[in-house]
This record gives sequence, C-alpha cells and structure tokens, in this order.
Amino acid sequence: MSSESVPGTNTPENSTPESSVSGETLSAEQLGELKLAAARGLEAQERFVRLYADFENFKKRAQRERDDARRAATESVVTRMLPVVDNFEMALQAAHQPGTTVETLKAGVSMIQSQIRGVLGELGVEEIPAVGQAFDPSLHDAVSQVETSEVPEGQVVQQVRKGYRCRDRLLRPASVVVSRAPGAPSVQTEANSNPA
Repeated sequence: MSSESVPGTNTPENSTPESSVSGETLSAEQLGELKLAAARGLEAQERFVRLYADFENFKKRAQRERDDARRAATESVVTRMLPVVDNFEMALQAAHQPGTTVETLKAGVSMIQSQIRGVLGELGVEEIPAVGQAFDPSLHDAVSQVETSEVPEGQVVQQVRKGYRCRDRLLRPASVVVSRAPGAPSVQTEANSNPA
C-alpha cells in the first residue's frame, strides 16, 4: 500500500473542515450543530441549577413563614390567657387572706371560668352539646349504656366529660352515657356474644 493520502480522509496533507468522532467523519455543518447542542445543554443545566437554588430558597422561606405563623398564633393565645392566669393568682392570694369565705372563692372561680370560656369563644372553640341529643359517634364517645324507658333509645342521658370543637374541627369528643331500651342487649353484650 502506498503512503499517498486517500481522498476524503483527514490528514495533514489533505485537511478539510471535517472532524472524526468514533471513526466517522463530521462535516462542518454537523460539527456546528453538535457545538450548538452542547451550548443548549450547558444553558439548560445552568437554568436547572438556578431553578433548583430558587426552589431550595422557596422551601426555606415557606418553612420560615410557617414557623412565624405558628409563633404568632401561640403568642396570640398566650396573650389572651395571661389575664386569666393573673386572676387565678389573685384568687389564690385571696384564699390565704383572713375573712375569705368559700362563697367568695366560688364566685371568683366562677368569674375565671367565664373568662376562660370567653377567650375560647374568641378563638372559635365551642362546647359540643351532648345531654338530650341523639348519640353521634362523630361527636360523642360512648363510655357506657343505661337501660331506661324515659328517653328514646340511643339518646345521650349523661355527659361524663365535655367535648369541644374549633369551628368545624373536632378537638375532643364528649364522653357520654347512652340510653338503651329495657331488655335490649348492650353493644358490649352483643360484641361478646358473637364468636370471633
């Protein structure tokens, strides 16, 4: 074989604007397209890095805003409760004073209870009605049943512990005693009689 250059090959004697990639030759147009694609890829990568940094900053800012909102809500509640704490402390001091009667202490505690209810009302907290209501498992927690013919079956006859909600959200169900018709099996009896 001679050492003469073969036409179309990229040798120093026969140099053309073509480049070799994995044994194949690229024209100047293809090389330009490749460089353009590489530039676009670099630009997309830089845009991604900027977007990622912006997203990380957004997450930090959102967390900071949540923390600030939580802190502001806590401060609002505590600020409203401080006068109640002050009144409790005054009631305790009054209890140690000579001449304080049980009636005056009851009156003071009753006023403090009214004050607490007022603060809770301002915050949207309300008591869940129970006695005399039909048992509602979404609002009431039945702790026991009692046989009675005086009220309809399934009605709340006693409240053991008050329940509360804040606007539409249940904070705590009311613990209640529910009526059952005389001779009717209790829910627990039915559950115990069914074999597992």
